[in-house]
Amino acid sequence: MDNIILISGNVKFPITLDPGVWIFDDRRIDLTTYFTSEKEISETTEDYTKAISKHWDREIMEGAIFPPTLKTEKKYEKEKVLTGTFGIPFKPFLKNAEPHESAEMVIIHTNEGEVEVPIMEAYELILGFSDNGKPLLTDGPVHVYFGDGSNQKNPIKHVKGFTIK
Repeated sequence: MDNIILISGNVKFPITLDPGVWIFDDRRIDLTTYFTSEKEISETTEDYTKAISKHWDREIMEGAIFPPTLKTEKKYEKEKVLTGTFGIPFKPFLKNAEPHESAEMVIIHTNEGEVEVPIMEAYELILGFSDNGKPLLTDGPVHVYFGDGSNQKNPIKHVKGFTIK
């Protein structure tokens, strides 16, 4: 139960988070490149259409069978998951909790105390959950990074939960 994180307080739906399963989530991001690469803002529908088009083009050119290149790509992706440093955006979890209109702050509870972040900034938080393919057992279960990467070298550690105030 030490790895379970709660989002509670001034929300319509309290949420329970389990960082142990995020490695399988398609929303995960590579923290080694996230803060240094250019961020592209695009629509979800547009991304989906591009991905489907790319897949369709590949099937037309290579056929519907799985050539060796696909097996190699899958192996590379599996290896990347086992050795990568990943995070996940906090925004979808906060949106699903549906903070009330009066919510102004997000309090991040840690072993060392509390950190308050304005709710609009909290939508940009990134929750780091793995380092070199391993869960954050000693100072986790998550590290909190600000969306602008200002605390990339010194994230908020030992996070126990979030309270919306």
